[in-house]
Amino acid sequence: MLDYRDLQALRDSSLKLQGWIRKQTFSPGHEKVLRRFSSWEVSELIFRVNQNTFRGRLAADPALPSGEVEPEGRQRWFSLEEVNELRRKMKVNRRSLMPPRPAGKRAIRVAVSNFKGGAGKSTTALHLAHAAALDGYRVLCIDFDPQATLSHSMGLSDVNEEHTVWGILARDLIHETQRMNAATRGAESGRAMPERRLPASIADTGLGELRQADFIKPTCWSTIDLVPSCANAAFVEFASAQYRHMNPDWSFFAAVSRWLDALPRDAYDLVIFDCPPAIGYQSMNAVFAADVLYIPSGPGYWEYDSTTSFIGQLSEALEDLVGFADFPAGKSEFGKSFLDVRFLLTRYEPGNDLHRAMKDAFGKVFGDRMAEHPIEHTRAVEQSGRFLSSVYEIDYRDMTRETWRRARGTFDTAYAEFRETVLAAWDRMEDET
Repeated sequence: MLDYRDLQALRDSSLKLQGWIRKQTFSPGHEKVLRRFSSWEVSELIFRVNQNTFRGRLAADPALPSGEVEPEGRQRWFSLEEVNELRRKMKVNRRSLMPPRPAGKRAIRVAVSNFKGGAGKSTTALHLAHAAALDGYRVLCIDFDPQATLSHSMGLSDVNEEHTVWGILARDLIHETQRMNAATRGAESGRAMPERRLPASIADTGLGELRQADFIKPTCWSTIDLVPSCANAAFVEFASAQYRHMNPDWSFFAAVSRWLDALPRDAYDLVIFDCPPAIGYQSMNAVFAADVLYIPSGPGYWEYDSTTSFIGQLSEALEDLVGFADFPAGKSEFGKSFLDVRFLLTRYEPGNDLHRAMKDAFGKVFGDRMAEHPIEHTRAVEQSGRFLSSVYEIDYRDMTRETWRRARGTFDTAYAEFRETVLAAWDRMEDET
């Protein structure tokens, strides 16, 4: 017979090797470091300009970052900070290299969500974030999944649960309870409403004193920040149910939305949520904060069946919450609404008859909500997942350039469609939201 003590022993054994495993996965210093990008990548893959034109601009303007030349190499290599400085200072044919960003509007929020584990949610969120950063956008990622795959892939593994989404929920409960207690009650009768009281286990944790930025951690990508997750954050589902009993008037599903609304409007351009494979307190917070719902799915029948179940149960959950007070942005007479909903096929093999058939089936069912270009399964994509990195982080010299380009190409194409979706949603977003 096995009980919790045996599970603790297995965890302790795993923790002993965690440092060694991290060393194999990331840099020798146990800290993930972003590689440099070659002048070929910067010109043709990032800026989309002719390599000779790019080199000519560098030679003509000594004030531009010149990168580094590796020993016994001819290619120049640029850090992400240098890439962004080049983007700000260079113009090609009088065209700015800065990405489009509507003035006066807050960051667009995208929830990557589905039921089934292995659908590619974390892989999709990671690659979209990295592609957006290379495109010049400032990105905030929020890891709602206690499995913390996105957090680990971003290089954050030593995370305190108080600085995860659970901490944001608990902090919001404290602040909302204080706000409600401070509000004027019973103005006509002169009687005060009963004060809502939180137990010391919540009120005295110090979470109420945390600042907005205390939950945001930097990553090795200078333009990507992260609200991380960890395994201990799994108890948020249990804790949230208890919190709702402590203050029944607390709109728990709007907590993350309120936290995001309090950030400076120009702090980020894009916010990406990596959701757990379930409809619970965390995923519902992501859904209610999201402007766009991005639903990845594998190319099999069971993935299709799970996706159908997901949107069905999500619609029922949203219907049950119609009429609740304090809805976040996106409220209509039917409750929460989205600027767009998209389905994305992942792990697709174009030579597989079943995959092609399922791609056609997805297209017939979801129509123009289906992304035209699926994410193909390649050896480089598989390798990137094994080493908790995106294709963009892999040095193309570690494999044949064609293998790397094929893998990057599938994510570049998926990102190009994603960017079109985001820009169209931005256009539909009201200025006051």
